[in-house]
Amino acid sequence: MIKIKEMNQRNNRTVWASLFTCAVMLSGCSTSDEVSSSLKDAFQGKFLIGAAMNVDQIEGRDTAGVRVVKHHFNSITAENCMKSMHLQPEEGEFFFDEADRFVEFGEKNGMHIVGHTLIWHSQAPDWFFIDEAGNDVSREVLIERMRNHISTVVGRYKGHVDGWDVVNEAILDDGIYRNSKFYSIIGEEFIPLAFQFAHEADPDAELYYNDYGMGLEGRRNGVVQMVKSLQEKNIPIDGIGMQGHMGLDYPDINEYEKSILAYSALGLKVMITEMDIIVLPFPSPDVTAEVSLSYEYQQEMNPYAAGLPDSVATIWENRYVDYFKLFLKHQDKISRVTLWGVSDANSWRNDWPMHGRTDYPLLFDRDYQPKAVVKKLIELTEQQ
Repeated sequence: MIKIKEMNQRNNRTVWASLFTCAVMLSGCSTSDEVSSSLKDAFQGKFLIGAAMNVDQIEGRDTAGVRVVKHHFNSITAENCMKSMHLQPEEGEFFFDEADRFVEFGEKNGMHIVGHTLIWHSQAPDWFFIDEAGNDVSREVLIERMRNHISTVVGRYKGHVDGWDVVNEAILDDGIYRNSKFYSIIGEEFIPLAFQFAHEADPDAELYYNDYGMGLEGRRNGVVQMVKSLQEKNIPIDGIGMQGHMGLDYPDINEYEKSILAYSALGLKVMITEMDIIVLPFPSPDVTAEVSLSYEYQQEMNPYAAGLPDSVATIWENRYVDYFKLFLKHQDKISRVTLWGVSDANSWRNDWPMHGRTDYPLLFDRDYQPKAVVKKLIELTEQQ
């Protein structure tokens, strides 16, 4: 029998943390944070504007971040607290405290709520795939573990979570299936099974496939083929999440547009998810958005620790404007654009794939103030 626990293991706030939070709040009270038109108001009727929330924001400790989320966004995604390693770290023991607070926050503030993610090869607990002897479990056992996890999680939030990233990052750049434990043990059927289990647990929730590098032709073709196979089997799928982990010179915006059109042609909603545009160089040309990658710190890979030069900031800003122009061009196909975080201060990009770097990938700076590009994005909507 599944045992469900509520986890309430929170560190008490220290005096220094309280003072820091207060300072951040005071510094933002009379700044441009409270702009006359918010992002969510500007894009009203075009598509939702979302942000991924971390635990400090969900728990209310990051008060400056919470203020930005409430003012500018009308959709939220769980950055980490709904991943399987956090929800079910031991078989049959579920910890829902953080996820509960995330959903409560969204409902209290009238937001579109996205659960992320049910089935993902990364950030999954080891027990999911092995038996007591440490050997891979059988196909039947892994399917049953998938069923139990999905039905318990989706069932708990039935009627409360609007949409789920059901399967995350299962297709490689060249369009073939990633050789994850789910694939090697179950085969490609793990994807339709995941969608089937999620639909059974909440028939009214939207169900999405989510992946990075979605502008690449190989992955685009692989995802299209996978979705068509689901549709042929009458397996419900409602949308495609195109992760927007971008840089100053990638992805090719024309290829990205081709993917928007290809996924929309399947009769699905298209969502731009996990958007951030980095300015830092990569330590290897082979780096993708695979979170397991890690490199030793190199000073030359952290060139803007003291601040971003105006010349680079201008290129970065133009990239955001160009992509939002593309999104507005296809607003009839795109239902949501979600930023992967709230401010540069807490972006995962600072520590991946190399810990300790200083990046500038989001719309709000380290003091939670909107960058100049926010006003420009709002002005784009006035031109439509």
